[in-house]
Amino acid sequence: MPPQDSYTVGQLAKLAKVTVRTLHHYDEIGLLSPGGRTPAGYRRYAEADLDRLQQILFYRELGFPLEQIAAILDDRSVGPSEHLRRQHRLIGERIGHLQELAAAVERAMEARTMGMQLTPEEKFEVFGPDYDENWEAEAEQKYGGSQPWEQSRRRTAGYSKADWEEIKAEGEELNARLAAAFTAGVAADSARAADLAEEHRQQITARYYDCGYEIHRGLAAMYLADPRFTAVYEQLAVGLAQWFHDAIIANADRHSAG
Repeated sequence: MPPQDSYTVGQLAKLAKVTVRTLHHYDEIGLLSPGGRTPAGYRRYAEADLDRLQQILFYRELGFPLEQIAAILDDRSVGPSEHLRRQHRLIGERIGHLQELAAAVERAMEARTMGMQLTPEEKFEVFGPDYDENWEAEAEQKYGGSQPWEQSRRRTAGYSKADWEEIKAEGEELNARLAAAFTAGVAADSARAADLAEEHRQQITARYYDCGYEIHRGLAAMYLADPRFTAVYEQLAVGLAQWFHDAIIANADRHSAG
């Protein structure tokens, strides 16, 4: 719809992808009142009303209650530029939270895949407050009954909470070195990157199940195909997921050639 001087309630609803009833409600509570009316009393919304609606919908998307949105937008001490800075900060916080959730998903799926034996309380302590046991069912549906699954269940049956905390720390330490190599400009097909990929493979083999190079290739593919796994590496450094995938493939190729 091209810009115009004013909009009917129906036109604005269509443009903003909200219902007419929503706009009526916003008018009734004083959150978004139309800038004018027709001689017959119908609502007409100006460009300024459209701008305000965009602000309302942004804050609604972030979960703000309508009363708080009204207070934010009606604060005359805050100008448009400050609103944009605030929105940028809020988006950054939301991205950070989603990345933390993605990391928690990966840890939960790995724990389920490896047959982790912890109480619900211990799971939250080890894997963080965003841990959700529903993620475990997804991992079992994908891997349950496979040889690696059964092997890891037998191997980890006696692991204690301290063992799992050590495994978590070990993985985080390797991830930090992966990010450091990537940000330093180390090529994914270099010997250093391949050594890191090999260390990752050997960690899996030592802790969980025999991770051959073809299985490792499959994990590399999953790190790109599943956004939750991708986010774990992207939160460390943008582009790390692709780099680590390429390093794993290069390492597997190196050993296959040998």
